Amino acid sequence: VQLQASGGGLVQTGGSLRLSCALSGRTFTRYDMGWFRQAPGKEREYVAAIVWNSSAKYYADAVKGRFRIFRDNTQNSLFLQMDNLQPEDTATYFCAARFRGSNSGYNTENEYPHWGQGTQVTVSS
Repeated sequence: VQLQASGGGLVQTGGSLRLSCALSGRTFTRYDMGWFRQAPGKEREYVAAIVWNSSAKYYADAVKGRFRIFRDNTQNSLFLQMDNLQPEDTATYFCAARFRGSNSGYNTENEYPHWGQGTQVTVSS
């Protein structure tokens, strides 16, 4: 499985960005997907997750109401729409994949065996 994240950039406080993640090498619908982020000097943290058929979506408290995770299974792609961005959202964002079927652990980094390379998001104050 190969994951390619893109869409990061520099944005002002209150601005928006949409991240994308393309999966190749396997059937996209076999996987639940997640977004994680890592700020400088901090551990990687969970952001959001979505199950294979979009029937359930989960968010970290820090991004609820501002970020939206969605996927397009016809394009083998995962997205993260980020609105009202704040300086504390500055981080490298990673997409991750795990086989579907588990009903727990969506926010657990170790549950995802496949990772993309990350895309940088910088929010200026």
